[in-house]
Amino acid sequence: MHVVITGASGLIGGALVKELRSRGTSVTAVSRNPRSHMALSGVNWTGWDGLADAVSGAAGVVHLAGEGIVDRRWSNARKAALRDSRIDTTRQVVQAIRSAAEKPAVLVSASAIGYYGNQVERESTEAAPAGDDFLADLCVDWEAESQSSGVRTVNPRIGIILANEGGALPRLLMPFKLGLGGPIGFGRAWWSWIHLDDAVGAILHALEQNYIEGAINLTAPNPVRNSDFSSALGRAVGRPALMPVPPLALKLMLGEGASVLLASQRILPTRTLELGYQFKFTEIDAALQDLVA
Repeated sequence: MHVVITGASGLIGGALVKELRSRGTSVTAVSRNPRSHMALSGVNWTGWDGLADAVSGAAGVVHLAGEGIVDRRWSNARKAALRDSRIDTTRQVVQAIRSAAEKPAVLVSASAIGYYGNQVERESTEAAPAGDDFLADLCVDWEAESQSSGVRTVNPRIGIILANEGGALPRLLMPFKLGLGGPIGFGRAWWSWIHLDDAVGAILHALEQNYIEGAINLTAPNPVRNSDFSSALGRAVGRPALMPVPPLALKLMLGEGASVLLASQRILPTRTLELGYQFKFTEIDAALQDLVA
């Protein structure tokens, strides 16, 4: 079995490569700077100019490439970069698959729960409509771009990843360990989270099960309010979690991008469960204890 991965040096991509290699699966990773990753043994790195050759005959393609959503303060230029890094690369992946002499069996092309917009209290399953803000529009176009490859296509809408290697958790740990952590504002916003192990597991499930197609939510079955997340993280590190973070501070740091952390999204993986994926971590306390311990 051979799998092609874009964004293989990212948080999910790196964990996915590691799991595939542990299973004896051959992996080709696509990067803008393949030479910088050559030291990673057991992985064939190639540039985007080698994508068409890489996907031909592959069992599957996992497309995870894209600029980090909250890595920098949003500006018009940054928003354009966020969009281009997703839409343009997806178009390249689709074109490579369509022109391949032997098409892969499946394309798993990432999306995000930003698709649903800021819904405050509403529960959203995969059947819910898209929102109407920048991220929702981006996700709609991102998914649409992936749909013309001519092979089975899955769009995992990924929630807040919990991992030690990156994402939100490492940024939160230090203030919590110092006893300075707490909820954002009043802590009423819903956070739809997923342990990194389950993000990788669900993607592998989508790769392997040929009946899975379309959108699936990659969020744990039990989303929590931000105040409950903060309390759980405080318990995990053995420190109080009483210092609220003013929303204004996030807006000053991230501009419009603060909406990602301030949005309330109560997302349920209804279809993911119906399609047979069994989550390892369904409760926030168990997930954070696993990671922090």
